[in-house]
Amino acid sequence: MADLKVAVIGCGGHAQEHFSMIAAEPRLHLAAIAETDGERLAQNRRDWKPEQSFSDYRQLLDTCDLDLVYICTMPGPILPIVLDCLQRDLHTAVEKPPGMNSSDTQKMAAAARRSKGKNIVSFNRRYFPQVLAVRRMVQERGGPVHCAATYNKDLDLIGSKAWSHLTPPSIICDALHHVDLLRWLAGRTPTEAALPTAVYSVIEQGERDGAKRQNAIIHFDSGAFATLMSHSGVGQRIRRAEVHAEDFSAYLDMNGIPQCELYQAAYQGADQNARGEAYQGALDLAPIGGPDFDETRHFVDCILDEKTPWSTLDDAVHTMRLGEAIGRGHKGAI
Repeated sequence: MADLKVAVIGCGGHAQEHFSMIAAEPRLHLAAIAETDGERLAQNRRDWKPEQSFSDYRQLLDTCDLDLVYICTMPGPILPIVLDCLQRDLHTAVEKPPGMNSSDTQKMAAAARRSKGKNIVSFNRRYFPQVLAVRRMVQERGGPVHCAATYNKDLDLIGSKAWSHLTPPSIICDALHHVDLLRWLAGRTPTEAALPTAVYSVIEQGERDGAKRQNAIIHFDSGAFATLMSHSGVGQRIRRAEVHAEDFSAYLDMNGIPQCELYQAAYQGADQNARGEAYQGALDLAPIGGPDFDETRHFVDCILDEKTPWSTLDDAVHTMRLGEAIGRGHKGAI
């Protein structure tokens, strides 16, 4: 069994999911963590028991013999850390969003092309087993014709003026997961996301700081259309998606463990009128790695088998640009 030595830089809320996936992956060994907040560093040292811990990520990189680094800081300071890791030829996992804007992401992608290490961006919806299984069913039926995503949330500091040095607007910092999910659901092949060809976005700033309303219609190079609704400052964090192929529909509730509703049209009578009915059969997770498949297992597989991850920094540039186009109210070709 391989034993890749891994470090985590930034030990806040997003890092906890990565710590859990690292602990569940037998091919990874947590060698070190870095965190600037002393109390948070101590808590994560107790919780996850790394071999070493540091308050300065540079000391971690200079001291430890590593294979893989997870970078889970806020978007504001993430760029130089990613560049440092890639320049050291480390395999590098980057929490979303990869920078404050697409220019940051492009700089990371350029460094990644020069690095011997592999890279992945944590667009984790791509790796949900339920999403992968539904996507497989859609592609087996000729590919997607339409997909949709909803990402609504109650108000917080993300995208506010108070946090403008730490986080980009909410469409990039939060809803980017579902912007990317639309690209993934609209893709034509098992390993590639679709590219947007046109965007028609309507946006509005609410009365409160950080309360942004964003609605968009998107056309992809796969031929699929998509719609996005994302509103900050509403009643609750709600994450839903849907995808449709000819005579097939899937609806996903993504609050917690994704729940799926599947429907398929049945044709009856000489006139072949269709009647939609619930799909008879369970969602088959075995071909995509089973119910425990996640982005960490995928990344380790790619490192050990010399494969390209599905959500690289190069690919993330397209998601960031699409998010920015939606956020500025773009209308037309992209």
